[in-house]
Amino acid sequence: MSRRSGILEFAVLGLLRESPMHGYELRKRLNTSLGIFRAFSYGTLYPCLKTLVANGWLIEEPGSAPEDALAASLAGRRAKIVYRLTAEGKEHFEELLSHTGPDAWEDEHFAARFAFFGQTEREVRMRVLEGRRSRLEERLEKMRASLARTRERLDDYTLELQRHGMESVEREVRWLNELIESERAGRDQRRSGPGSPAEQENTSGEADGLPRHRDVASSGGTPPGHPVPPDPSADTTK
Repeated sequence: MSRRSGILEFAVLGLLRESPMHGYELRKRLNTSLGIFRAFSYGTLYPCLKTLVANGWLIEEPGSAPEDALAASLAGRRAKIVYRLTAEGKEHFEELLSHTGPDAWEDEHFAARFAFFGQTEREVRMRVLEGRRSRLEERLEKMRASLARTRERLDDYTLELQRHGMESVEREVRWLNELIESERAGRDQRRSGPGSPAEQENTSGEADGLPRHRDVASSGGTPPGHPVPPDPSADTTK
Protein backbone atom coordinates (compact mmCIF):
# COMPACT_ATOMS: atom_id res chain seq x y z
CA MET A 1 0.00 0.00 0.00
CA SER A 2 1.39 3.40 -1.01
CA ARG A 3 1.72 6.25 1.46
CA ARG A 4 -1.00 8.29 -0.25
CA SER A 5 -3.48 5.43 -0.39
CA GLY A 6 -2.78 4.88 3.30
CA ILE A 7 -3.63 8.51 4.01
CA LEU A 8 -6.88 8.18 2.05
CA GLU A 9 -7.88 5.05 3.96
CA PHE A 10 -7.12 6.82 7.25
CA ALA A 11 -9.28 9.82 6.27
CA VAL A 12 -12.17 7.65 5.07
CA LEU A 13 -12.20 5.66 8.32
CA GLY A 14 -12.08 8.88 10.33
CA LEU A 15 -15.00 10.45 8.47
CA LEU A 16 -17.10 7.29 8.68
CA ARG A 17 -16.48 7.16 12.40
CA GLU A 18 -18.57 10.33 12.59
CA SER A 19 -21.49 8.86 10.63
CA PRO A 20 -22.26 6.45 7.78
CA MET A 21 -22.02 8.00 4.30
CA HIS A 22 -22.30 7.04 0.68
CA GLY A 23 -19.58 7.64 -1.88
CA TYR A 24 -20.81 11.04 -3.01
CA GLU A 25 -20.89 12.37 0.55
CA LEU A 26 -17.43 10.97 1.29
CA ARG A 27 -15.91 12.51 -1.82
CA LYS A 28 -17.46 15.88 -0.96
CA ARG A 29 -16.15 15.79 2.61
CA LEU A 30 -12.68 14.74 1.50
CA ASN A 31 -12.56 17.53 -1.09
CA THR A 32 -14.09 20.37 0.92
CA SER A 33 -13.54 19.61 4.60
CA LEU A 34 -10.12 18.02 4.81
CA GLY A 35 -8.62 20.02 1.95
CA ILE A 36 -5.67 17.68 1.40
CA PHE A 37 -7.75 15.71 -1.11
CA ARG A 38 -8.55 18.67 -3.31
CA ALA A 39 -9.13 16.74 -6.49
CA PHE A 40 -9.52 13.03 -6.98
CA SER A 41 -11.94 10.80 -8.82
CA TYR A 42 -14.40 8.11 -7.89
CA GLY A 43 -11.93 5.81 -9.62
CA THR A 44 -9.64 6.43 -6.63
CA LEU A 45 -12.23 6.44 -3.85
CA TYR A 46 -14.17 3.29 -4.70
CA PRO A 47 -11.17 0.92 -4.85
CA CYS A 48 -10.23 2.27 -1.42
CA LEU A 49 -13.74 1.59 -0.11
CA LYS A 50 -13.74 -1.91 -1.58
CA THR A 51 -10.42 -2.63 0.13
CA LEU A 52 -11.76 -1.45 3.48
CA VAL A 53 -14.86 -3.60 3.03
CA ALA A 54 -12.73 -6.62 2.14
CA ASN A 55 -10.66 -6.06 5.30
CA GLY A 56 -13.83 -6.10 7.40
CA TRP A 57 -13.47 -2.45 8.46
CA LEU A 58 -16.55 -1.26 6.55
CA ILE A 59 -19.86 -2.78 5.58
CA GLU A 60 -22.07 -1.82 2.64
CA GLU A 61 -25.75 -1.10 3.24
CA PRO A 62 -28.50 -0.01 0.84
CA GLY A 63 -29.18 3.71 1.10
CA SER A 64 -32.65 5.02 1.83
CA ALA A 65 -32.16 8.76 2.46
CA PRO A 66 -33.70 11.30 0.01
CA GLU A 67 -30.30 12.65 -0.96
CA ASP A 68 -29.39 9.23 -2.36
CA ALA A 69 -31.34 10.10 -5.48
CA LEU A 70 -29.06 13.08 -6.13
CA ALA A 71 -25.99 10.99 -5.41
CA ALA A 72 -27.19 8.33 -7.83
CA SER A 73 -27.65 10.86 -10.59
CA LEU A 74 -24.13 12.20 -10.06
CA ALA A 75 -22.20 9.02 -9.38
CA GLY A 76 -24.24 6.15 -10.73
CA ARG A 77 -25.95 3.28 -8.95
CA ARG A 78 -23.05 2.68 -6.58
CA ALA A 79 -23.83 5.99 -4.84
CA LYS A 80 -26.88 4.29 -3.31
CA ILE A 81 -24.58 2.16 -1.20
CA VAL A 82 -24.01 3.52 2.30
CA TYR A 83 -20.72 2.69 4.00
CA ARG A 84 -20.73 2.08 7.73
CA LEU A 85 -17.74 1.59 10.05
CA THR A 86 -17.64 -1.81 11.76
CA ALA A 87 -16.43 -2.44 15.29
CA GLU A 88 -13.22 -3.81 13.79
CA GLY A 89 -12.91 -0.70 11.64
CA LYS A 90 -13.30 1.56 14.64
CA GLU A 91 -10.66 -0.42 16.52
CA HIS A 92 -8.32 -0.21 13.52
CA PHE A 93 -8.82 3.56 13.21
CA GLU A 94 -8.11 4.05 16.91
CA GLU A 95 -4.92 2.05 16.45
CA LEU A 96 -3.91 4.30 13.55
CA LEU A 97 -4.64 7.36 15.69
CA SER A 98 -2.16 6.12 18.29
CA HIS A 99 0.74 5.96 15.82
CA THR A 100 3.36 8.66 16.36
CA GLY A 101 6.17 7.52 14.08
CA PRO A 102 7.92 9.53 11.36
CA ASP A 103 5.11 8.98 8.83
CA ALA A 104 2.82 11.06 11.05
CA TRP A 105 5.19 14.02 10.72
CA GLU A 106 5.37 14.17 6.92
CA ASP A 107 3.57 16.92 5.03
CA GLU A 108 0.56 15.04 3.68
CA HIS A 109 0.07 12.60 6.54
CA PHE A 110 0.48 15.30 9.18
CA ALA A 111 -2.35 17.33 7.62
CA ALA A 112 -4.65 14.30 7.76
CA ARG A 113 -3.62 13.48 11.33
CA PHE A 114 -4.18 17.07 12.42
CA ALA A 115 -7.70 17.04 10.93
CA PHE A 116 -8.60 14.28 13.41
CA PHE A 117 -6.80 15.67 16.45
CA GLY A 118 -10.19 16.11 18.10
CA GLN A 119 -10.41 12.31 18.28
CA THR A 120 -6.78 11.85 19.34
CA GLU A 121 -5.46 11.52 22.90
CA ARG A 122 -3.53 14.49 24.23
CA GLU A 123 -0.24 12.65 24.72
CA VAL A 124 -0.37 11.35 21.16
CA ARG A 125 -1.11 14.85 19.85
CA MET A 126 1.91 16.14 21.74
CA ARG A 127 4.24 13.50 20.28
CA VAL A 128 3.01 14.15 16.74
CA LEU A 129 3.34 17.93 17.12
CA GLU A 130 6.81 17.66 18.62
CA GLY A 131 7.88 15.21 15.92
CA ARG A 132 6.59 17.52 13.21
CA ARG A 133 8.42 20.47 14.75
CA SER A 134 11.66 18.48 14.94
CA ARG A 135 11.31 17.46 11.28
CA LEU A 136 10.74 21.06 10.18
CA GLU A 137 13.63 22.38 12.26
CA GLU A 138 15.91 19.87 10.50
CA ARG A 139 14.52 21.00 7.14
CA LEU A 140 15.02 24.65 8.04
CA GLU A 141 18.63 24.05 9.06
CA LYS A 142 19.34 22.37 5.72
CA MET A 143 17.66 25.18 3.81
CA ARG A 144 19.73 27.81 5.59
CA ALA A 145 22.95 25.89 4.97
CA SER A 146 22.10 25.46 1.31
CA LEU A 147 21.26 29.13 0.90
CA ALA A 148 24.51 30.17 2.57
CA ARG A 149 26.48 28.03 0.12
CA THR A 150 24.70 29.08 -3.06
CA ARG A 151 23.35 32.61 -2.53
CA GLU A 152 26.20 34.21 -4.48
CA ARG A 153 25.34 32.10 -7.54
CA LEU A 154 21.58 32.72 -7.45
CA ASP A 155 19.74 35.43 -9.36
CA ASP A 156 17.38 37.74 -7.47
CA TYR A 157 14.21 35.79 -8.26
CA THR A 158 15.61 32.40 -7.30
CA LEU A 159 17.00 33.90 -4.11
CA GLU A 160 13.61 35.38 -3.28
CA LEU A 161 11.95 32.01 -3.88
CA GLN A 162 14.42 30.38 -1.48
CA ARG A 163 13.68 33.01 1.16
CA HIS A 164 9.95 32.53 0.69
CA GLY A 165 10.32 28.79 1.27
CA MET A 166 12.30 29.40 4.44
CA GLU A 167 9.76 31.89 5.74
CA SER A 168 6.96 29.38 5.18
CA VAL A 169 8.77 26.75 7.23
CA GLU A 170 9.59 29.31 9.94
CA ARG A 171 5.91 30.28 10.16
CA GLU A 172 4.87 26.67 10.60
CA VAL A 173 7.48 26.15 13.32
CA ARG A 174 6.09 29.17 15.19
CA TRP A 175 2.56 27.81 14.76
CA LEU A 176 3.65 24.42 16.10
CA ASN A 177 5.32 26.10 19.08
CA GLU A 178 2.02 27.81 19.90
CA LEU A 179 0.08 24.56 19.62
CA ILE A 180 2.55 22.67 21.79
CA GLU A 181 2.46 25.38 24.46
CA SER A 182 -1.35 25.35 24.33
CA GLU A 183 -1.43 21.57 24.76
CA ARG A 184 0.93 21.84 27.72
CA ALA A 185 -1.15 24.62 29.26
CA GLY A 186 -4.28 22.51 28.89
CA ARG A 187 -2.58 19.55 30.55
CA ASP A 188 -1.38 21.70 33.42
CA GLN A 189 -4.84 23.24 33.78
CA ARG A 190 -6.42 19.81 34.00
CA ARG A 191 -3.93 18.69 36.64
CA SER A 192 -4.57 21.78 38.75
CA GLY A 193 -8.21 20.74 39.21
CA PRO A 194 -11.62 22.44 38.97
CA GLY A 195 -11.93 26.00 40.18
CA SER A 196 -8.21 26.64 40.09
CA PRO A 197 -6.74 29.93 38.80
CA ALA A 198 -5.39 28.07 35.77
CA GLU A 199 -8.87 26.89 34.87
CA GLN A 200 -10.29 30.40 35.30
CA GLU A 201 -7.63 31.83 33.01
CA ASN A 202 -8.44 29.14 30.46
CA THR A 203 -11.99 30.46 30.00
CA SER A 204 -10.79 33.44 27.92
CA GLY A 205 -9.73 32.42 24.44
CA GLU A 206 -8.83 28.76 24.91
CA ALA A 207 -10.77 25.52 24.94
CA ASP A 208 -9.13 22.38 26.33
CA GLY A 209 -5.74 24.04 25.98
CA LEU A 210 -6.19 24.87 22.27
CA PRO A 211 -6.48 28.54 21.21
CA ARG A 212 -9.87 29.08 19.61
CA HIS A 213 -8.43 30.81 16.56
CA ARG A 214 -6.23 27.76 15.99
CA ASP A 215 -9.05 25.19 16.20
CA VAL A 216 -9.05 24.14 12.56
CA ALA A 217 -9.35 20.41 13.09
CA SER A 218 -13.13 20.58 13.31
CA SER A 219 -13.49 22.95 10.36
CA GLY A 220 -11.02 21.05 8.17
CA GLY A 221 -9.29 24.25 7.01
CA THR A 222 -5.61 25.01 6.62
CA PRO A 223 -4.17 26.35 9.91
CA PRO A 224 -3.27 30.07 9.93
CA GLY A 225 0.37 30.53 8.99
CA HIS A 226 0.56 26.86 7.98
CA PRO A 227 1.90 26.24 4.46
CA VAL A 228 -0.62 24.50 2.24
CA PRO A 229 0.29 20.80 2.15
CA PRO A 230 1.54 19.46 -1.18
CA ASP A 231 -1.38 18.50 -3.40
CA PRO A 232 -1.55 14.70 -3.50
CA SER A 233 -4.05 14.78 -6.36
CA ALA A 234 -1.32 14.27 -8.94
CA ASP A 235 -1.11 10.56 -8.12
CA THR A 236 -4.65 9.87 -6.91
CA THR A 237 -5.71 8.24 -10.12
CA LYS A 238 -2.72 5.91 -10.20
